Amino acid sequence: MLGTRTKLVNHVRGTVKAFGARLPKCTAQSFHHKAAEHLPQELVVALGPILETIGALSEHIQEYDCKLEKLADEVYPETRLLHQIHGVGALTASTFVLTLEDPSRFAKSRQVGPYLGLVPTTDQSDQSDPQRRISKHGNEVTRKLLVNCAHYILGPFDEDSNLRRHGEKIAERSGKNAK
Repeated sequence: MLGTRTKLVNHVRGTVKAFGARLPKCTAQSFHHKAAEHLPQELVVALGPILETIGALSEHIQEYDCKLEKLADEVYPETRLLHQIHGVGALTASTFVLTLEDPSRFAKSRQVGPYLGLVPTTDQSDQSDPQRRISKHGNEVTRKLLVNCAHYILGPFDEDSNLRRHGEKIAERSGKNAK
């Protein structure tokens, strides 16, 4: 549903731009309201139903988000701790908890990163130790969600926190592939 809504929003923006107008910046949740106010008159008939569809999708997404948060709180109380981090939602927290299953099977917390494929691959030979991409082993969905959260936390719209500062330190020392 998120992908469909994103494609529809992009379609509306592109169509309006082709007519020489621009729509204001806004969140995807409020797009159908704000875009309707700024549509060129000749496009209202054509794009009105699409804006209604975007509104309906936003409502369904919000309903599913509420259900997921309720399920995570009731069935998996471990997710509450992760959910406290600004930028980590119920979906990411639940996926992380379900992927790890029993955290006691990891002797050290440093073993979780390699298990999820979040550590760089190595290609050392003689004096060469080039920087590589992450190994991408482990659960793909969990890894993608965690990477998205990290990008959000390190992005321009997140508040300052110890976790953000720690991530920035890692990014500084890691070179071109830091983020």
